[in-house]
Amino acid sequence: MKVVNLIFSKFFIGLTYIYKGMISPFIPGACRYSPSCSTYMVKSVQVHGPWKGLWLGLKRISRCHPWGGSGHDPVPPKKD
Repeated sequence: MKVVNLIFSKFFIGLTYIYKGMISPFIPGACRYSPSCSTYMVKSVQVHGPWKGLWLGLKRISRCHPWGGSGHDPVPPKKD
């Protein structure tokens, strides 16, 4: 199971880096949060694993709109 989680973690992080390198430069910067949503996604997958990290990242992206919040929003620490 750990190998599968590692593979999916690397896959989701890789997709995020592809977005950051190939798509993000063509979109005007309008990031409302610190760290950015893509950085948040990478960090959440690293801290919480692929499935919960992906869920946290998608929740964060869904909050990133003109009527959403803004400011410093770090990845929550992992609970044991």
